[in-house]
Amino acid sequence: MGQGTPGGLSRQSGDRKQDGADKKEKKFEPAAPPSRVGRKQRKQKGPEAAARLPTVTPLTKCKLRLLKLERIKDYLLMEEEFVTNQERLKPQEEKAEEDRSKVDDLRGSPMSVGNLEELIDENHAIVSSSVGPEYYVSILSFVDKDQLEPGCAILMHNKVLSVVGLLQDEVDPMVSVMKVEKAPLESYADIGGLDAQIQEIKEAVELPLTHPELYEDIGIKPPKGVILYGEPGTGKTLLAKAVANSTSATFLRVVGSELIQKYLGDGPKLVRELFRVADELSPSIVFIDEIDAVGTKRYDAHSGGEREIQRTMLELLNQLDGFDSRGDVKVILATNRIESLDPALLRPGRIDRKIEFPLPDIKTRRRIFQIHTSRMTLADDVNLEEFVMTKDEFSGADIKAICTEAGLLALRERRMKVTHADFKKAKEKVMFKKKEGVPEGLYM
Repeated sequence: MGQGTPGGLSRQSGDRKQDGADKKEKKFEPAAPPSRVGRKQRKQKGPEAAARLPTVTPLTKCKLRLLKLERIKDYLLMEEEFVTNQERLKPQEEKAEEDRSKVDDLRGSPMSVGNLEELIDENHAIVSSSVGPEYYVSILSFVDKDQLEPGCAILMHNKVLSVVGLLQDEVDPMVSVMKVEKAPLESYADIGGLDAQIQEIKEAVELPLTHPELYEDIGIKPPKGVILYGEPGTGKTLLAKAVANSTSATFLRVVGSELIQKYLGDGPKLVRELFRVADELSPSIVFIDEIDAVGTKRYDAHSGGEREIQRTMLELLNQLDGFDSRGDVKVILATNRIESLDPALLRPGRIDRKIEFPLPDIKTRRRIFQIHTSRMTLADDVNLEEFVMTKDEFSGADIKAICTEAGLLALRERRMKVTHADFKKAKEKVMFKKKEGVPEGLYM
């Protein structure tokens, strides 16, 4: 017993030391507050207890989860709206697909080209073609209705005449061909004489386009157009080429016979289209050669063709001096039969300047011979003054023909120089052809 007692004491003392150390390590923690005050609540049973959510204290993780769920909710709402729109637009897509299938069927068949006269509503319009009456037709849904306007060119179904397309290029192909893309090589230096004519056409055509302020300062309106008239071969078209070469304005070249069309109304339409394009590309110059093809004096027409030519001329008169201002569009007319033109076409206000091209005088002949022989290799015996001082009436075209013919005669004999005899033969040949092969003195 005595031996066990000390051992037991030592064990108890060691346990006390450990308990004391544990008490020192643990801090004092107050007791948790009671979760309820008052009577003890009974535990609820049944569906109410199952539906009742426990009290949740929000933490940082809970807030992040809430934001994530709200984001998911937004995506779901967007998806719901997208699905709703798809269901709503599905009938329209089916209709468009049906129209596309119709278009595919149309591509294999020819389509008529017509004009849109009037828009009735979004799906119907009145159209017309160059041959035939006007029709009340439908507009297919795939046609861009914002681009449709009265007067535009459209594509129509060959049988039912529905509007199936729109011609984007509204410019008449004939008008686009009339535009001079490459400037002519002729310049004012290539024109022999005609100094007064060159000065007049510069004052009437070029100066108003380059320096319009000069006319405003003097208080006058620049001329709208000029007419070049005179004998054939006196340089009217050559001067127009020089104007096109020297100016930076758009140059539109038209022959009077091009304005005469086959179908009724096409001629006046082409004239309107010509001046509309000239107005869009202004500053521009419109050169109408051989204006006597459409500008002859009006008389009682006995055929539809003559009446159509007169209608074309009336449209030309309206475009030259109508309600619409021409602005920076100048008109040059050329003819060698001015006596046959209608007085209404030549009156001031439409054609303000009439420039005459006479047959060349001695000084002008000498200058024209110098121009055409400057690049030719001439023999020493060539005397051009003999041809300059001749009494025969030469035009500028005749002088050019003489020089060309003399060069061909030298080329025929394989000579590198043109002699005086070549020029004499060439002159006789040209004059014989000019008098239409009639020998002198045959009917005297």
